Amino acid sequence: MSVAIPSKSSRLSSVALWIIRGLLAAVFIAAGGAKLYGVPMLVEEFQHIGLGQWFRYVTGTLELLGACLLLIPSLGAFGALVLSCVMIGATIAHLFVIGGSPVPAVVLLALNALVIYAKRSDIAAVLPGASASPSRLR
Repeated sequence: MSVAIPSKSSRLSSVALWIIRGLLAAVFIAAGGAKLYGVPMLVEEFQHIGLGQWFRYVTGTLELLGACLLLIPSLGAFGALVLSCVMIGATIAHLFVIGGSPVPAVVLLALNALVIYAKRSDIAAVLPGASASPSRLR
């Protein structure tokens, strides 16, 4: 009987991915919680966007949902997908509506994209007709 022992590099990349997922979850739990709590700065920011405060609640809920999904091993890629959509919207809002620097949103988008890429086999597993092998997605 042979036992497969993971290499140091795969173990290191797995730990690094968990650290990234944990940090992303912490950031989005804080951001989503602040939106749902009604921090005055965020209330004003969403008022400036012009879609109403319901959009702040939807955004905060999506951030909390995505953060929770990031922490579930088999659903982390889907959480990163949800949060990537939110960060694309945040980047667009900063560039064309709110003003200010879109860099934080772009950095969070890039980190979510890294999680999506690393967990792409989880996404492929639920797509109809797609192979679950990572080589198919390259």
